[in-house]
Order: sequence, then C-alpha cells, then structure tokens
Amino acid sequence: MAPEKVSAPHTDGQALREQPGIEFAPGLLLDIVRPADDRALPAIIWLHGGAWRMGDRSWRPDFARYFARSGFVMVSIDYTLSGDAVFPQQLLDVRAGIRWVRENAEAYGILADSIGLWGSSAGGHLAALAGLHGGAPAIFGEPEGAGSAAVQAVMDGYGAGDLLAPDQDNPPTAGLLGGSPGERRELATLASPARTAVTGAPPFLIMHGAADDLVPASQSIALYKALAAGGTDATLYLIDGFGHGFLNPAGLDEVAPGPRLDSGRLEADPTATAELRSTSGRAWPVSATFEVIEQFFREHLDSTSNTTTGAEA
Repeated sequence: MAPEKVSAPHTDGQALREQPGIEFAPGLLLDIVRPADDRALPAIIWLHGGAWRMGDRSWRPDFARYFARSGFVMVSIDYTLSGDAVFPQQLLDVRAGIRWVRENAEAYGILADSIGLWGSSAGGHLAALAGLHGGAPAIFGEPEGAGSAAVQAVMDGYGAGDLLAPDQDNPPTAGLLGGSPGERRELATLASPARTAVTGAPPFLIMHGAADDLVPASQSIALYKALAAGGTDATLYLIDGFGHGFLNPAGLDEVAPGPRLDSGRLEADPTATAELRSTSGRAWPVSATFEVIEQFFREHLDSTSNTTTGAEA
C-alpha cells in the first residue's frame, strides 16, 4: 500500500485524503479518495472501462472533482481482465470489492448502507450486473455467508446490455466469454444485464452516446426497457452526437489501437441535447452532465435509511 496523502485545502477549504493501493482481494487493489475529515460518508465505487481486457483502477475521472469534494468517498477498484480469466470472474471481483467496502466501512469513514456503483463501458456493464445481483447472497459458486454485495444505486455509462445481440459478436465479447456469444450462449445470457432478473433492483442512471459506434446505444435501450418492465427506477440519457468514452478524462483511451473515443466530451460539452427516458416520474435536467450523476447519487445514497438491496437471485 502506498503512503496516505492529504492534499492542501482547495479554494473551498476542503482538503482530501488519498489512500492508494489497498489490497481488497488476492492480487487486486483499490484506491480511495475522500474528504480529509472523520465524517462517515456515502461511497461510490468506480469500475474502469477497457473492453474487459485492458485498463486498471487509474482509468477514471478526476476523483477530486467527481465527487470527493462534494462529500463522497470515491473508490476505484481493479478487476481481473479477460486475458487472465473469463466471465464470471470479473463480476465476482466487483462483488468482492463491494463487500470489502462494506466490511471496512467504519475504518474508512463510509456509510455501509450507502454504496453506489459507477462504471464506464466494460465497467458500466459490470456495474449493471453487480447491481442486479446485489441481493443474492452467493452466485457462481461463491461461499455462503460471504457478506452482502448489495448497492443502493448504479450509474452505467455506455456498457453492453445484451451480449447475444449481433453487434456484440466481436473480439472483446469473445475474450470475456472464452468464445463467441453463439458458442457460449448460456454464459452470454448470464453475462447480459438486459437478460437478468430485475426484481428489487436499485435505481439506475444510464448514459449512452447516440452516435456510439463501438457499443451501440441499442445496448443501453435494451437494458432500460428490461429495467422499466421490471418496475425499476431507471433513467436513460441518449446524448445527441456523442460517441464512446465520454466519461473518460480528456486524452484517456479505453481501446487501442484505432477507434476514436469521445474522451473528455461530457466535461467539455455539458449542454449537449439528449433524448431522455425515465420511469421515476421526477423532472430531470434536459442535458446529461456530471452534475446529473452527482445529483443521482446524492438522492439515493445520502439517506442511511435506504433499504434497496438489488435483485434476489
């Protein structure tokens, strides 16, 4: 574990504490960035993108700005890449990360029943799956009594929803499954959030670029429809003109080599128009922004009385 670091106070007077390189499972590390005080605060766990086959916990937005200075404990975790193990190992790693955060909540100043997931691309897919399976005490051979892997809110940024859709018959998906979706149909079904039972799922916020040519927007539409049909509080922004990767900091690529990504786009273009769909019945801003994401997490994580636990499976 690298030494803890406390930043100088920002112009708003808020100093931050960084606690990098904490092992939460064998060979897997996490970083924590939070206000440098002793308050117990909601936690948001970030899951990086990279087509399941590349990247690590350093591939993330600026945690100081998003959203540690706003009073959240930001946690970024590693998960096993598909070159080292196929699905469901990645999902099991995410659940291990959730359990670690909950089990160590008191030591790190976290509200144990106020944990959200936030993921980009492959991480968005894993966030959706982990949220939907959160109420299950054990899945895919996990030991009984391992502890709760429930979360209270999920933000999915342009993740795959249905791995059996024709547009997901591609090398990254084959790498995740250990074969093409057609060859691994049963596993592809289990790895598809849009084909997973949604009963009792936590609230979802989904954002997807309408011009995404790597993971088409139809993937998030399929997930939204499944959530809506199951009675879940779900909101979907389809952002006009946006491609893939817009949650990334400018200059960070998730796919190499070649495909153009929209890294930094959400921060640079906060007034972009979007098609908005929601089951929540509340008024949402017309444009998708980081402020909308913060508002979503604040609404669902600020209250310790939140009892949403995810689907029982």
